[in-house]
Amino acid sequence: MMEAMRSGVPAIEVTGLSKAYGSLAALRGIDFTVQRGEVFGLLGPNGAGKTSCVEVLEGYRDRDSGEVRVLGRDPQDRSLRSQVGIVLQSCGTYPHLTVRETVAHWAGMYPHPRAVPEVLALAGLGDCADRRARTLSGGQARRLDFALALVGDPELIFLDEPTTGFDPQARRAAWDVIRTLRDLGKTVVLTTHYLDEAQALADRVAILQNGLILAEGPPHTLRASRYRVAWRTGDGTLEQRFTEYPTELLHTLTAEALARGEALEDLSVTRPTLEDVYLELTEAVA
Repeated sequence: MMEAMRSGVPAIEVTGLSKAYGSLAALRGIDFTVQRGEVFGLLGPNGAGKTSCVEVLEGYRDRDSGEVRVLGRDPQDRSLRSQVGIVLQSCGTYPHLTVRETVAHWAGMYPHPRAVPEVLALAGLGDCADRRARTLSGGQARRLDFALALVGDPELIFLDEPTTGFDPQARRAAWDVIRTLRDLGKTVVLTTHYLDEAQALADRVAILQNGLILAEGPPHTLRASRYRVAWRTGDGTLEQRFTEYPTELLHTLTAEALARGEALEDLSVTRPTLEDVYLELTEAVA
C-alpha cells in the first residue's frame, strides 16, 4: 500500500465502468479519476447511478464491465477494508455505550487505529465523550459517525449524504470535519444533493445522469451558459436579463443609460453557481 502512495497511484481509477440490473442500465461506461488528498463530489438526481458507482468502489457490488482500482487494488480485495472508511446516510451505534466507549470499541477492530482521544478531538466530540450515544443530538451523532470512520486511520473515506436533515449550524460543523479530513491528507468521496455543499467542499465534482457523466472538474470551472445581469430603473423596478456574454450586454446597457442621463442602480452580474450548471445539464437530458 505504501508503495502505491509513493508511486503517485491515484486513490480511485475508473475506466469504462458499467452496471445493469436486468434491462435497466445504471452505469454506462463511465470514466473518472480521484487523486489522493482531494475531496471528490459525486452528484446527480435520484436514479442517476451514484449509489451503484459508490457500492462498486466500496467493494460491495460487482461490476458488469470496466476497470476499477481503489488505492491501486481491485475494490473487492479484502485487504482494503482497513484502508477505507464509510459514513452511510444512516448509521447505527450501541445506544448505551458512551461516545468514548463506542470509539474505543471500533478502534479494536483495526490493526493500527488512531488514538481514541485524537479521534474524539478531530470529530469535535471532546465535550460529549462521556455521554451515552442515545443522548446525542443529530449533529453530535453525525460527528460520532465521522469518528467511527476515522478511527481506523483510513486513506479513503466515502461520505453518503453526510448532512441530510441537519440544521444550518450542524451542517457547518460537519463541513468543518470534512475540511479537517482534507487537511489530514485523506481522500474523500462525497455524495450529496446539496449543491452548495459540493461547491463549498469539493475540489472536483462529477455530475451523473442516466448512468453517464455529463460534466467533471473543479466546481468553479463548470459553467452554465447564461449569466444574470440585474439592475433597478429610475422608478425602482428590478430589471434582469440572462446572457452568455455579460461584457457585451453591460457595454450596451451602460451606454444606453448614459445617453439617457440615467444611472443603473444596484447593477449586478451573477456568476452561474454549481446549482445552475447542475440544473441546466440534468434538465437537458431528463
